[in-house]
Amino acid sequence: MGKRVGMEVAIASAEAAALCKFDVAAVYPITPQSHVAEHLSDIVHEGRVDASFITVESEHSALSAAIGAAGTGARVVTATSSQGLLYMSEVLPIASAMRLPIVMIIANRAVSGPINIWNDHSDIMPMRDTGWISFFADNGQEVVDMTIQAFKVGEDRRVMLPVNVNMDGFQLTHMVEPIIMPEQEEVDRFLPAYVPYAALHPDNIVSMGTLGMPEIYAEAQKSKDVALVNSIKVVKEVWKDWEKQFGRKYEPIQSYRTEDADIALLTMGSMGETAEIAVDELREQGVKVGLLKIKLWRPFPFDELKKAVKGIKVLAVTDRAISFGGPGGPVFSEIRSALYDQPKRPKIVNYIIGLGGRDVTVEGFMDMVRRAAKGKLSERYEIYGVRG
Repeated sequence: MGKRVGMEVAIASAEAAALCKFDVAAVYPITPQSHVAEHLSDIVHEGRVDASFITVESEHSALSAAIGAAGTGARVVTATSSQGLLYMSEVLPIASAMRLPIVMIIANRAVSGPINIWNDHSDIMPMRDTGWISFFADNGQEVVDMTIQAFKVGEDRRVMLPVNVNMDGFQLTHMVEPIIMPEQEEVDRFLPAYVPYAALHPDNIVSMGTLGMPEIYAEAQKSKDVALVNSIKVVKEVWKDWEKQFGRKYEPIQSYRTEDADIALLTMGSMGETAEIAVDELREQGVKVGLLKIKLWRPFPFDELKKAVKGIKVLAVTDRAISFGGPGGPVFSEIRSALYDQPKRPKIVNYIIGLGGRDVTVEGFMDMVRRAAKGKLSERYEIYGVRG
Protein backbone atom coordinates (compact mmCIF):
# COMPACT_ATOMS: atom_id res chain seq x y z
CA MET A 1 0.00 0.00 0.00
CA GLY A 2 1.82 3.05 -1.23
CA LYS A 3 5.55 3.50 -1.70
CA ARG A 4 7.93 4.57 1.07
CA VAL A 5 10.11 7.43 -0.11
CA GLY A 6 12.45 10.00 1.38
CA MET A 7 11.15 13.39 0.29
CA GLU A 8 11.20 17.03 1.29
CA VAL A 9 7.85 17.74 2.92
CA ALA A 10 7.05 20.85 0.85
CA ILE A 11 7.59 18.86 -2.35
CA ALA A 12 5.57 15.97 -0.93
CA SER A 13 2.60 18.30 -0.37
CA ALA A 14 2.67 19.25 -4.05
CA GLU A 15 2.92 15.58 -5.01
CA ALA A 16 -0.12 14.86 -2.85
CA ALA A 17 -2.08 17.59 -4.66
CA ALA A 18 -1.04 16.05 -7.97
CA LEU A 19 -2.41 12.68 -6.86
CA CYS A 20 -5.73 14.50 -6.42
CA LYS A 21 -5.60 15.52 -10.11
CA PHE A 22 -6.10 19.24 -9.53
CA ASP A 23 -7.27 21.27 -12.52
CA VAL A 24 -5.74 24.62 -11.58
CA ALA A 25 -2.89 25.78 -9.35
CA ALA A 26 -2.56 29.51 -8.69
CA VAL A 27 0.36 30.25 -6.39
CA TYR A 28 2.75 33.10 -5.65
CA PRO A 29 6.00 31.93 -4.03
CA ILE A 30 7.05 33.12 -0.57
CA THR A 31 9.58 31.60 1.82
CA PRO A 32 9.23 28.92 3.16
CA GLN A 33 6.35 27.94 0.86
CA SER A 34 8.25 28.54 -2.41
CA HIS A 35 9.14 24.90 -2.99
CA VAL A 36 5.43 24.07 -3.07
CA ALA A 37 4.80 26.65 -5.80
CA GLU A 38 7.87 25.60 -7.77
CA HIS A 39 7.02 21.91 -7.65
CA LEU A 40 3.38 22.44 -8.59
CA SER A 41 4.65 24.40 -11.60
CA ASP A 42 7.04 21.57 -12.50
CA ILE A 43 4.27 18.99 -12.25
CA VAL A 44 2.06 20.94 -14.65
CA HIS A 45 4.96 21.72 -17.01
CA GLU A 46 5.89 18.03 -17.19
CA GLY A 47 2.31 17.13 -18.09
CA ARG A 48 1.88 14.85 -15.09
CA VAL A 49 -1.58 16.32 -14.51
CA ASP A 50 -3.94 17.81 -17.05
CA ALA A 51 -3.98 21.19 -15.36
CA SER A 52 -3.14 24.86 -15.66
CA PHE A 53 -0.64 26.75 -13.54
CA ILE A 54 -1.60 30.42 -13.30
CA THR A 55 1.36 32.75 -12.89
CA VAL A 56 0.23 35.65 -10.71
CA GLU A 57 1.79 38.82 -9.38
CA SER A 58 0.82 38.51 -5.71
CA GLU A 59 -0.83 36.34 -3.09
CA HIS A 60 -3.99 38.43 -3.35
CA SER A 61 -4.07 37.65 -7.07
CA ALA A 62 -3.31 33.98 -6.40
CA LEU A 63 -6.40 33.47 -4.28
CA SER A 64 -8.49 35.68 -6.55
CA ALA A 65 -7.50 33.50 -9.50
CA ALA A 66 -8.19 30.39 -7.45
CA ILE A 67 -11.68 31.68 -6.68
CA GLY A 68 -12.34 32.40 -10.34
CA ALA A 69 -11.17 28.95 -11.37
CA ALA A 70 -13.14 27.22 -8.62
CA GLY A 71 -16.21 29.18 -9.70
CA THR A 72 -16.02 27.45 -13.07
CA GLY A 73 -16.06 24.05 -11.38
CA ALA A 74 -12.33 23.35 -11.34
CA ARG A 75 -10.51 21.48 -8.58
CA VAL A 76 -8.09 24.12 -7.32
CA VAL A 77 -5.01 24.22 -5.11
CA THR A 78 -3.02 27.19 -3.86
CA ALA A 79 -0.38 27.80 -1.21
CA THR A 80 1.12 30.62 0.81
CA SER A 81 2.85 31.69 4.02
CA SER A 82 3.15 34.55 6.52
CA GLN A 83 2.76 38.02 4.94
CA GLY A 84 1.38 36.30 1.86
CA LEU A 85 -1.49 34.87 3.88
CA LEU A 86 -2.11 38.29 5.39
CA TYR A 87 -2.14 39.76 1.89
CA MET A 88 -4.82 37.21 1.00
CA SER A 89 -6.94 38.20 4.00
CA GLU A 90 -9.27 40.40 1.95
CA VAL A 91 -10.19 37.44 -0.24
CA LEU A 92 -10.25 34.56 2.27
CA PRO A 93 -13.82 35.13 3.51
CA ILE A 94 -15.04 35.50 -0.08
CA ALA A 95 -13.90 31.96 -0.90
CA SER A 96 -15.83 30.55 2.04
CA ALA A 97 -18.89 32.74 1.43
CA MET A 98 -19.05 31.49 -2.16
CA ARG A 99 -18.69 27.91 -0.82
CA LEU A 100 -15.73 27.08 -3.05
CA PRO A 101 -13.74 24.00 -1.91
CA ILE A 102 -10.26 25.37 -2.64
CA VAL A 103 -7.39 23.62 -0.87
CA MET A 104 -4.59 25.85 0.42
CA ILE A 105 -1.26 24.51 1.70
CA ILE A 106 0.14 26.92 4.29
CA ALA A 107 3.78 26.89 5.33
CA ASN A 108 3.33 28.60 8.68
CA ARG A 109 5.81 31.40 9.31
CA ALA A 110 6.17 34.31 11.73
CA VAL A 111 4.60 37.60 10.73
CA SER A 112 6.76 40.73 10.57
CA GLY A 113 7.94 42.83 12.32
CA PRO A 114 10.65 42.47 13.09
CA ILE A 115 11.29 40.63 9.84
CA ASN A 116 11.51 36.91 10.49
CA ILE A 117 11.27 34.01 8.04
CA TRP A 118 11.11 31.19 10.59
CA ASN A 119 8.17 29.29 11.95
CA ASP A 120 5.37 30.12 14.30
CA HIS A 121 1.58 30.37 13.93
CA SER A 122 1.15 34.14 13.87
CA ASP A 123 0.08 33.99 10.22
CA ILE A 124 -2.83 31.55 10.49
CA MET A 125 -4.23 32.71 13.84
CA PRO A 126 -5.53 36.10 12.59
CA MET A 127 -7.31 34.16 9.81
CA ARG A 128 -9.15 31.75 12.06
CA ASP A 129 -12.50 33.54 11.57
CA THR A 130 -12.55 33.64 7.76
CA GLY A 131 -14.71 30.53 7.41
CA TRP A 132 -12.08 28.02 6.29
CA ILE A 133 -11.67 24.50 7.64
CA SER A 134 -8.19 24.23 9.19
CA PHE A 135 -6.01 21.14 9.61
CA PHE A 136 -2.67 21.06 11.48
CA ALA A 137 -0.03 18.46 10.62
CA ASP A 138 2.64 17.03 12.92
CA ASN A 139 4.92 15.62 10.24
CA GLY A 140 5.40 15.04 6.54
CA GLN A 141 3.15 11.98 6.43
CA GLU A 142 0.30 13.98 7.92
CA VAL A 143 0.88 16.79 5.41
CA VAL A 144 0.49 14.34 2.53
CA ASP A 145 -2.52 12.61 4.04
CA MET A 146 -4.28 15.82 5.05
CA THR A 147 -3.78 17.41 1.64
CA ILE A 148 -5.63 14.51 0.01
CA GLN A 149 -8.24 14.43 2.76
CA ALA A 150 -8.82 18.18 2.38
CA PHE A 151 -10.15 17.81 -1.16
CA LYS A 152 -12.62 15.13 -0.11
CA VAL A 153 -13.83 17.09 2.91
CA GLY A 154 -14.18 20.42 1.14
CA GLU A 155 -15.90 18.98 -1.93
CA ASP A 156 -18.51 17.02 0.02
CA ARG A 157 -21.94 18.46 -0.84
CA ARG A 158 -22.69 18.78 2.88
CA VAL A 159 -19.66 21.04 3.26
CA MET A 160 -18.58 22.96 0.13
CA LEU A 161 -16.00 25.05 1.97
CA PRO A 162 -12.30 25.83 1.44
CA VAL A 163 -9.73 23.95 3.51
CA ASN A 164 -6.25 24.96 4.62
CA VAL A 165 -3.56 22.46 5.59
CA ASN A 166 -0.99 23.93 7.99
CA MET A 167 2.59 22.70 8.12
CA ASP A 168 5.31 24.39 10.13
CA GLY A 169 7.75 26.34 7.98
CA PHE A 170 11.29 24.90 7.80
CA GLN A 171 10.62 22.57 10.74
CA LEU A 172 8.52 20.59 8.25
CA THR A 173 8.68 22.23 4.82
CA HIS A 174 12.40 21.82 4.24
CA MET A 175 12.86 18.53 6.09
CA VAL A 176 13.41 15.31 4.18
CA GLU A 177 11.30 12.66 5.89
CA PRO A 178 10.30 9.05 5.19
CA ILE A 179 6.81 9.24 3.73
CA ILE A 180 4.45 6.58 2.44
CA MET A 181 3.20 8.12 -0.79
CA PRO A 182 -0.13 6.60 -1.87
CA GLU A 183 -0.44 5.10 -5.32
CA GLN A 184 -2.59 6.93 -7.87
CA GLU A 185 -5.09 4.08 -7.94
CA GLU A 186 -5.51 4.28 -4.18
CA VAL A 187 -6.22 8.00 -4.26
CA ASP A 188 -8.65 7.53 -7.13
CA ARG A 189 -10.60 5.06 -4.99
CA PHE A 190 -10.59 7.42 -2.02
CA LEU A 191 -11.31 10.71 -3.79
CA PRO A 192 -14.15 10.81 -6.34
CA ALA A 193 -14.13 13.15 -9.31
CA TYR A 194 -15.27 16.62 -8.30
CA VAL A 195 -18.82 17.53 -9.32
CA PRO A 196 -19.48 21.19 -8.39
CA TYR A 197 -22.81 22.29 -7.03
CA ALA A 198 -22.85 25.21 -9.47
CA ALA A 199 -20.38 26.49 -12.04
CA LEU A 200 -19.95 29.57 -14.17
CA HIS A 201 -20.50 28.80 -17.84
CA PRO A 202 -21.75 30.95 -20.74
CA ASP A 203 -24.28 28.27 -21.70
CA ASN A 204 -25.76 28.05 -18.21
CA ILE A 205 -25.71 31.51 -16.67
CA VAL A 206 -25.53 31.79 -12.88
CA SER A 207 -24.49 34.56 -10.51
CA MET A 208 -21.88 34.17 -7.79
CA GLY A 209 -20.58 36.60 -5.20
CA THR A 210 -23.36 39.14 -5.66
CA LEU A 211 -24.29 42.03 -3.37
CA GLY A 212 -25.65 41.09 0.05
CA MET A 213 -28.13 43.69 1.23
CA PRO A 214 -28.74 44.12 5.00
CA GLU A 215 -31.90 42.03 4.62
CA ILE A 216 -29.87 38.90 3.74
CA TYR A 217 -26.31 39.53 4.96
CA ALA A 218 -26.85 38.19 8.48
CA GLU A 219 -28.56 35.08 7.12
CA ALA A 220 -25.66 34.48 4.74
CA GLN A 221 -23.15 34.71 7.58
CA LYS A 222 -25.23 32.37 9.73
CA SER A 223 -25.44 29.89 6.87
CA LYS A 224 -21.66 29.86 6.51
CA ASP A 225 -21.18 29.29 10.22
CA VAL A 226 -23.70 26.44 10.29
CA ALA A 227 -21.96 24.79 7.34
CA LEU A 228 -18.57 25.11 9.04
CA VAL A 229 -19.79 23.78 12.39
CA ASN A 230 -21.56 20.86 10.74
CA SER A 231 -18.50 19.99 8.65
CA ILE A 232 -16.91 18.25 11.63
CA LYS A 233 -19.20 15.27 10.96
CA VAL A 234 -17.80 14.99 7.44
CA VAL A 235 -14.21 15.48 8.63
CA LYS A 236 -14.57 12.56 11.03
CA GLU A 237 -16.23 10.42 8.35
CA VAL A 238 -13.43 11.13 5.88
CA TRP A 239 -10.79 10.38 8.52
CA LYS A 240 -12.49 7.07 9.29
CA ASP A 241 -12.57 6.24 5.58
CA TRP A 242 -8.87 7.08 5.39
CA GLU A 243 -8.08 4.79 8.31
CA LYS A 244 -10.00 1.92 6.73
CA GLN A 245 -8.18 2.28 3.42
CA PHE A 246 -4.71 3.38 4.49
CA GLY A 247 -4.45 2.30 8.14
CA ARG A 248 -3.46 5.71 9.52
CA LYS A 249 -5.80 7.13 12.15
CA TYR A 250 -6.75 10.78 12.49
CA GLU A 251 -8.83 12.42 15.20
CA PRO A 252 -9.74 16.08 15.86
CA ILE A 253 -7.80 15.84 19.13
CA GLN A 254 -5.22 13.09 19.35
CA SER A 255 -4.42 11.82 22.84
CA TYR A 256 -1.08 10.38 23.88
CA ARG A 257 -0.62 8.59 27.23
CA THR A 258 -3.49 10.50 28.86
CA GLU A 259 -5.40 7.52 30.30
CA ASP A 260 -4.24 8.12 33.88
CA ALA A 261 -2.61 11.53 33.44
CA ASP A 262 -2.88 14.26 36.07
CA ILE A 263 -1.11 16.80 33.84
CA ALA A 264 -1.31 17.20 30.07
CA LEU A 265 0.44 19.33 27.49
CA LEU A 266 -1.52 20.57 24.48
CA THR A 267 0.18 21.35 21.17
CA MET A 268 -0.56 22.05 17.51
CA GLY A 269 1.83 21.28 14.66
CA SER A 270 5.33 19.81 14.60
CA MET A 271 6.12 20.61 18.25
CA GLY A 272 3.88 17.69 19.20
CA GLU A 273 6.50 15.09 18.35
CA THR A 274 9.09 16.76 20.61
CA ALA A 275 6.48 16.94 23.35
CA GLU A 276 5.82 13.20 22.97
CA ILE A 277 9.46 12.45 23.82
CA ALA A 278 9.21 14.72 26.86
CA VAL A 279 6.10 12.84 28.00
CA ASP A 280 7.91 9.51 27.64
CA GLU A 281 10.89 10.71 29.68
CA LEU A 282 8.69 12.17 32.41
CA ARG A 283 6.70 8.94 32.56
CA GLU A 284 9.95 7.07 33.22
CA GLN A 285 10.45 9.43 36.18
CA GLY A 286 7.00 8.57 37.52
CA VAL A 287 5.22 11.75 36.42
CA LYS A 288 1.64 11.10 35.29
CA VAL A 289 1.68 13.31 32.21
CA GLY A 290 0.08 13.03 28.80
CA LEU A 291 -0.27 15.00 25.59
CA LEU A 292 -3.17 16.33 23.53
CA LYS A 293 -2.56 17.36 19.93
CA ILE A 294 -5.10 19.45 18.02
CA LYS A 295 -5.40 18.27 14.41
CA LEU A 296 -8.63 20.12 13.60
CA TRP A 297 -8.60 23.81 14.48
CA ARG A 298 -11.70 24.84 12.54
CA PRO A 299 -14.39 23.83 13.13
CA PHE A 300 -13.31 23.77 16.76
CA PRO A 301 -13.75 20.28 18.28
CA PHE A 302 -15.63 21.22 21.46
CA ASP A 303 -17.03 17.78 22.32
CA GLU A 304 -13.76 16.01 21.60
CA LEU A 305 -11.86 18.44 23.83
CA LYS A 306 -14.23 17.98 26.76
CA LYS A 307 -13.87 14.22 26.47
CA ALA A 308 -10.08 14.40 26.13
CA VAL A 309 -9.50 16.42 29.33
CA LYS A 310 -11.60 14.25 31.66
CA GLY A 311 -9.56 13.37 34.73
CA ILE A 312 -6.78 15.84 33.92
CA LYS A 313 -6.01 18.26 36.77
CA VAL A 314 -3.63 20.66 34.99
CA LEU A 315 -3.66 21.44 31.28
CA ALA A 316 -0.63 23.31 29.92
CA VAL A 317 -1.71 24.86 26.61
CA THR A 318 1.08 25.87 24.26
CA ASP A 319 0.59 28.63 21.69
CA ARG A 320 2.86 29.71 18.86
CA ALA A 321 1.29 33.15 18.56
CA ILE A 322 0.36 36.01 20.88
CA SER A 323 -3.09 37.55 21.06
CA PHE A 324 -1.76 41.02 21.83
CA GLY A 325 -3.60 42.68 24.69
CA GLY A 326 -5.76 39.62 25.22
CA PRO A 327 -5.91 37.00 27.96
CA GLY A 328 -3.19 34.82 26.45
CA GLY A 329 -2.46 32.98 23.22
CA PRO A 330 -5.35 32.32 20.82
CA VAL A 331 -5.38 28.56 21.41
CA PHE A 332 -5.37 29.09 25.18
CA SER A 333 -8.25 31.56 24.93
CA GLU A 334 -10.38 29.10 22.99
CA ILE A 335 -9.50 26.12 25.16
CA ARG A 336 -10.39 28.02 28.33
CA SER A 337 -13.62 29.29 26.81
CA ALA A 338 -14.60 25.83 25.58
CA LEU A 339 -14.15 24.36 29.07
CA TYR A 340 -15.67 27.25 31.02
CA ASP A 341 -18.96 25.48 31.75
CA GLN A 342 -17.36 22.19 32.78
CA PRO A 343 -17.79 21.56 36.54
CA LYS A 344 -14.55 19.56 36.80
CA ARG A 345 -12.40 21.41 34.31
CA PRO A 346 -8.63 21.30 34.78
CA LYS A 347 -6.55 24.26 35.82
CA ILE A 348 -5.45 25.78 32.51
CA VAL A 349 -2.11 27.52 32.08
CA ASN A 350 -0.57 29.05 28.98
CA TYR A 351 2.93 28.86 27.54
CA ILE A 352 3.71 30.79 24.37
CA ILE A 353 6.54 28.93 22.69
CA GLY A 354 8.73 28.85 19.61
CA LEU A 355 8.02 32.37 18.40
CA GLY A 356 9.99 33.23 15.27
CA GLY A 357 11.40 29.73 15.08
CA ARG A 358 13.02 29.64 18.52
CA ASP A 359 13.91 26.08 19.49
CA VAL A 360 11.91 24.27 22.14
CA THR A 361 13.73 21.20 23.41
CA VAL A 362 12.55 18.02 25.07
CA GLU A 363 13.94 19.36 28.35
CA GLY A 364 12.00 22.57 27.73
CA PHE A 365 8.70 20.69 27.57
CA MET A 366 9.66 18.72 30.65
CA ASP A 367 10.34 21.97 32.48
CA MET A 368 6.96 23.35 31.41
CA VAL A 369 5.23 20.34 32.93
CA ARG A 370 7.13 20.60 36.20
CA ARG A 371 6.48 24.32 36.54
CA ALA A 372 2.81 24.02 35.57
CA ALA A 373 2.37 21.35 38.23
CA LYS A 374 3.79 23.74 40.84
CA GLY A 375 1.64 26.65 39.62
CA LYS A 376 4.66 28.83 38.88
CA LEU A 377 3.09 30.91 36.11
CA SER A 378 1.83 34.43 35.63
CA GLU A 379 -1.89 35.20 35.53
CA ARG A 380 -2.01 35.71 31.74
CA TYR A 381 0.69 33.71 30.00
CA GLU A 382 4.39 33.03 29.95
CA ILE A 383 6.55 33.35 26.84
CA TYR A 384 8.76 30.37 27.48
CA GLY A 385 12.50 30.90 27.16
CA VAL A 386 12.48 34.70 26.91
CA ARG A 387 15.77 36.13 28.09
CA GLY A 388 15.63 38.60 30.98
